[in-house]
Amino acid sequence: MISRAFSKVNKNQLIKTVSTNRIVACKNNQTQFIQRFSTSTENSNNEQNQQQQQQQQQQEPKKKMNKFALWGGLAAAGLGGFWVIDMIVNDDFDSFTDKFRSRLPESERKKRPKVVILGTGWGSLCFLRKLHTDLFDVTIISPRNYFLFTPLLVGGTTGTVEVRSIMEPIRKYCKRADAEDATFYEAECLSVDPVSKKVKCYDNSAVKGEVSEFELEYDHLIVGVGADNQTFGIPGVKENACFLKEINDTRNIRDKIIDCLETASYPGQPEKEIDRLLNFVVVGGGPSGVEFTAELNDFLQSDLLKTYPLAKRINVTLVEALPHILTIFDKKIIDHVEKRLQSSNNTKIWTKTAVVGVREKEITVKNTTTKEESIHPYGLLVWATGNTPRKITTQIMQSIGPNIQNNRRGLVVDDYFRVSGADGIWSIGDASINPSKPLAQTAQVASQQGRYLGRLFNQLAEEMNNDLIKKRENPEAHKEEKEKQQEKLNLFNSITGSNKSFEEAVKEKPLFKYKHMGTLAYVGDHQAVAEFKGDHSTTVSEGYITYYLWRSVYFTKLLSVRNRALVSFDWLKSSIFGRDISRG
Repeated sequence: MISRAFSKVNKNQLIKTVSTNRIVACKNNQTQFIQRFSTSTENSNNEQNQQQQQQQQQQEPKKKMNKFALWGGLAAAGLGGFWVIDMIVNDDFDSFTDKFRSRLPESERKKRPKVVILGTGWGSLCFLRKLHTDLFDVTIISPRNYFLFTPLLVGGTTGTVEVRSIMEPIRKYCKRADAEDATFYEAECLSVDPVSKKVKCYDNSAVKGEVSEFELEYDHLIVGVGADNQTFGIPGVKENACFLKEINDTRNIRDKIIDCLETASYPGQPEKEIDRLLNFVVVGGGPSGVEFTAELNDFLQSDLLKTYPLAKRINVTLVEALPHILTIFDKKIIDHVEKRLQSSNNTKIWTKTAVVGVREKEITVKNTTTKEESIHPYGLLVWATGNTPRKITTQIMQSIGPNIQNNRRGLVVDDYFRVSGADGIWSIGDASINPSKPLAQTAQVASQQGRYLGRLFNQLAEEMNNDLIKKRENPEAHKEEKEKQQEKLNLFNSITGSNKSFEEAVKEKPLFKYKHMGTLAYVGDHQAVAEFKGDHSTTVSEGYITYYLWRSVYFTKLLSVRNRALVSFDWLKSSIFGRDISRG
């Protein structure tokens, strides 16, 4: 019994020992497992962190590339959108497609119809830009070898823009696709012979060679010489007034403004003479006269008063024969501009006042209501009253005959801008007038007419060439046509010597339709006015926002990137540093 009990005790102890050992072994195994698991977890976390760091390092350049691509895409989209808007506003898509058009070789162009363009203004240049010059033998004749952006010409008188910034060399448009597609001669056209189809030109520059006159034959003549300054035959205007037409006019006005101030500053200068020198008179209440008055006021307030003690005595008088200024605008705008200009102590407006005489130091004016005349002294006289035909336009009208060309405004043309009573003469811009559809003499009208006529010539290029070939193959018949031409001149709206098929081809083409884009004018102190006429309503605008619209419109109308960059820099420069007050 004792031995059995002892064996049971040993057996129980043995069981306890074994179980204890097992428990300890399990704990050890569990501890080792936990350590191994934590170690492997740490290693895996480290590996994941390293992988994440590597991924972040790889993603950072991608993010930079994505940002660059995003901003680059936005910039490209913005430039592309601006280009499309620019093409739409300026009706210029065909200038882009023209670069990809197959062109005639240069050897064949001399056999094509001879097209002579007179002038380098809005109408002539827009015609040249749209014309497929490889289909014609093109020659340009003008006394100036540049195009002038006239809407910003007034700013050149005070230095808001530099005149070189609004000039574009005309020879730049003579060359296309690395070939000379047009020939330019800097000369003035003296006369046109509609019967023999010849133009006589001469060199009116300061430098002359052995040859200073020449003649050119033409098959088609484009008269786009613009208009001259209207003086109404008032004596003394041409001799004493400054005009607003050409580059030299801006320089003359600018120099005379400074000259008046410098002369008035002389020691011992009589008070009466100082008042005369500092009395500036602007004749003409249209957009040009009003914009110049506004620019002159800005120049006075922003720059001259800071440097010239006597500048506070400057008086600006705007003279208009009609009851109101800016008669092309809505009555609301007229009242606003008149009130604004007269709010300045230095500015006065004389309406219902006509200038009847001009002398070196004084003008004679007459009240159109009371008929009373009075004399007023001046230091500067600026004449901005309208347009009249140039000498060459008048000569063409006289050579055709007063029974057909009987409009004082310019050459009478039909709906296709063919000059009435002449074969092969076309006229656009300020030099022409369609009695059935008269339009204002503005850059907007002239540019649209030029683009239309250029495209019309492109469409009629083959008919014109075939007509020319027939005349060359049958010179006898052509000679008879010349002899009969004088009789045909008496027929109004007839195109003499034209082939019937060509006449029919012309009449099949769409007529010119003018699209009025609105009228704008600067009125001073960073404010402008605008009027947009629709078919059934008229929208008017005025103030600072309209001023930025005015600048934006003219900015988009500038022909080249060079012009836009220079004008933008001029605007920025004058706003930061002010206008230059030196002469020259």
